[in-house]
Amino acid sequence: MIHEIAELTIQPGTNAAFEAAVAQAVPLFQRARGCVSMRLDRTFERPETYRLVIGWQTLEDHTVHFRGSEDFQAWRALVGSFFAEAPKVEHIETVVTGFGS
Repeated sequence: MIHEIAELTIQPGTNAAFEAAVAQAVPLFQRARGCVSMRLDRTFERPETYRLVIGWQTLEDHTVHFRGSEDFQAWRALVGSFFAEAPKVEHIETVVTGFGS
């Protein structure tokens, strides 16, 4: 399994509307091929900065199947207008688990 971590910086003052739009998008991820988890975290020090963390079974489930889907277009339609800059996306894999999840 891999995790997509997207750093999202939104327009100031749009937090509540952005968070509502992400909540509305949850079903898009739930039905996406290979998507096993999804969460949105907000940064304390920079309240307009979020981390979207999505678990995928394979990298291609995100980069090929989801990105090439109508649901990806729907996702961008829901949240794209909130972005103050282009999202920064990385994919990670766990190599050591010390404890916890």
